[in-house]
Amino acid sequence: MKRLKILITGASGFIGTNLLQFFLDKRYEVLNIDFNPPQNKAHLKYWSNVDITKYEILEKCILEFGADYVVHLAARTDLDGKIIEDYNANIIGVQNILDSLKKSKKIKRVIFASSQLVCSGRMPMNDNDYNTVNVYGESKKQGELIIKNDHEIPFEWVIVRPTSIWGPWFREPYHRFFNMIINKRYFHFGNKSCSKTYGYIKNIIYQLDTILETPNNKIQGKVFYLGEYEPTNIYNWANEIASELKISIKVIPFSLIKLAAFVGDLLITIGIKFPMTSFRLKNMTTDNIIDLSKTKEIAPNLPYSRIQGIRETLKWLKIK
Repeated sequence: MKRLKILITGASGFIGTNLLQFFLDKRYEVLNIDFNPPQNKAHLKYWSNVDITKYEILEKCILEFGADYVVHLAARTDLDGKIIEDYNANIIGVQNILDSLKKSKKIKRVIFASSQLVCSGRMPMNDNDYNTVNVYGESKKQGELIIKNDHEIPFEWVIVRPTSIWGPWFREPYHRFFNMIINKRYFHFGNKSCSKTYGYIKNIIYQLDTILETPNNKIQGKVFYLGEYEPTNIYNWANEIASELKISIKVIPFSLIKLAAFVGDLLITIGIKFPMTSFRLKNMTTDNIIDLSKTKEIAPNLPYSRIQGIRETLKWLKIK
């Protein structure tokens, strides 16, 4: 029986590393297109060093591989860019991927990854409701519009917006969050806490795999958020991690944290970095809950609990 061929762009990153391994475990033939080498050295033989903003090289690689399914994750995801051109991978890259895939005769379905930051500060009213507050979010919005406004796409497609994802192979900021707890440098902000939509990586892999297998009439041309269906209270999450480590987390008066944030704001104005600022304090104490009911309809049974995710993540951090 012929093996399915899965192309993943950006599989050297966090989500892609886990997704590529998942498909390898299913005995699929996989290819990673990325201009960065894989984090997991065992994945080097599945890697093709390609910059998605370079059309000719990209097209050649895509057509030679002849994928059945594609998951497009490659993007610039930091918030450090100042102008939209800093995020060409998220705009020109999407256009190049789309144009290259149109020339393939085998593509059945493509998942395009976007970002929850295309609509910041509130839940969008529909799939075309945007509210960008930074250049990165704007670049991902433009990437979405390239796909949505192209009425000649010959294959099935869907857009996904990951929420805040954590787990093995993650980087900042949640890698730092775990390490701060492990090293006993994390503390609670008085009685202040907030709840946000997070997602353990293996639950997100389950959602992506389900989207690839869901009948066309339920997913075609739609947008799905990726994450867990119940919000996570950060106070409780930190305590759960600490409990697994058999340590406790100290509580610092909130008034002291506000003072530290004020000092941090002053230091930043003179070019000195400080771990706490008003922006970070607001982010850490403001709820951000995403409605994932549409995703839950097609992928209802998340396979991992938060405690299971914590245990696997701590095990990975120890090995790493």
